[in-house]
Amino acid sequence: MNFLYSTLLAESLKIRKSKMIWITTAAFSIAPLIGGFFMFVLKNPELAISSGLIGAKAQIIGEASWPAYLSLLAQMIAVGGILIFGFVTSWVFGREYADRTIKDLLALPYPRAIIVIAKFITILITNLLLSFLVITIGIVLGLIIGLPQWSSAIVMHGLYVLIITTFLTIALSTPVAFFASYGRGYLAPLGFVVLMVVFSQIIAAAGYGDYFPWAIPALFSGVTGEVIALKGSSLSILIISSLIGFVGTVYWWLFADQT
Repeated sequence: MNFLYSTLLAESLKIRKSKMIWITTAAFSIAPLIGGFFMFVLKNPELAISSGLIGAKAQIIGEASWPAYLSLLAQMIAVGGILIFGFVTSWVFGREYADRTIKDLLALPYPRAIIVIAKFITILITNLLLSFLVITIGIVLGLIIGLPQWSSAIVMHGLYVLIITTFLTIALSTPVAFFASYGRGYLAPLGFVVLMVVFSQIIAAAGYGDYFPWAIPALFSGVTGEVIALKGSSLSILIISSLIGFVGTVYWWLFADQT
């Protein structure tokens, strides 16, 4: 436990001292701002047209309400989170190779598996905090705009979808860690993340999104227009993919040639 605690402190310090986390936070914070802007336009179309925010001939589709807004935030976390969470994971693992600190790290008298676990815990906490920030900003903006249909039942259901979507998306970060370790840097994991986002769009459009891990969070969040119940087979596929990424990363750090 002392090894894990010390490694966690070191990894959290790396996160706090890096410019990456502030850039990532700023980038992810744009999501609720865009969502709030959409809701404002939907709620006040005449004002948006008269002020020049949108053109007079623009068609506005959707409704301004808390159910729609919370669903939109969940979709932003499901889609944007794959990129943002993947970027955080790429940095946490890839920077050791890019900065040439991997040899120093592995020379420490700590079990290698403990180092990997500490990195994953740091990633989990960081991504949860980023999601919490997005949700908090989103709710504050919704209250400022004055969206209708507020009720405890609607908010609790919306938060349930947001939380489950967040955990499903974060779970898909483990394969990114493997590619960051295998590729010894940033390019391989970032390329993998972009590729998975593209594939998820294509496979979901073909009707097989339930069987592709990176499309499952978006489908559950309601990207198709309604929240789809999470199937046991879909959850199993996602969990297995996450476990493969975790075990593969640990295995790589334990047995791969680190020269």
